[in-house]
Amino acid sequence: MSGAPPATELSATEEKILGAYSELIEEVGTDDVSFRLIALRAGVGERTVFRYYPTRVDLLLATAAWIERTIFTRQESDSVFDVPLAIREAMEGYDRRPELAYVVAETAMRGVNGAEPAPHRERFDELLRSEVPTLGAGERTRIVAALCHLDSSATWVTMRRELGMSGRDIADAAHWAAEAILDPIRHRVG
Repeated sequence: MSGAPPATELSATEEKILGAYSELIEEVGTDDVSFRLIALRAGVGERTVFRYYPTRVDLLLATAAWIERTIFTRQESDSVFDVPLAIREAMEGYDRRPELAYVVAETAMRGVNGAEPAPHRERFDELLRSEVPTLGAGERTRIVAALCHLDSSATWVTMRRELGMSGRDIADAAHWAAEAILDPIRHRVG
């Protein structure tokens, strides 16, 4: 496995603010958290929070990107055929921290997340080009799109909220679906 992508450079103060807000989200949700409370938890002045994040939307977007980068991190797969297990582990991670998964998913679903909407797209494409070089561009694009869709907090939230599935069932379903996407090309590994 190779390392995770490098994190965007944030100041120590930004890290404190985003970490404090993440803790408060898990304790009380996103609606009842004032800038004053975040400042107290972070050990900074309220004006400092406003200086870095002038609006609640700015703070929420930065926090969602930070959560995805620091809490829901994982090692990149060395083989595309390891991706189903990585997706399973991601789903289990979202289930351990559901309030944070909701924040990441809901900001991504609204299309305003500062984070990459499909952070593993390029890696999946690279793995497929390397391991199954006979795939045509269209077929490779469809497989990458399907894996990216499965490999997201939005999928976890949909299965949890819309289908009422347990964390274990979500991980099983996502893992199974990723295997089903890859099974037809296993014999073409070159």
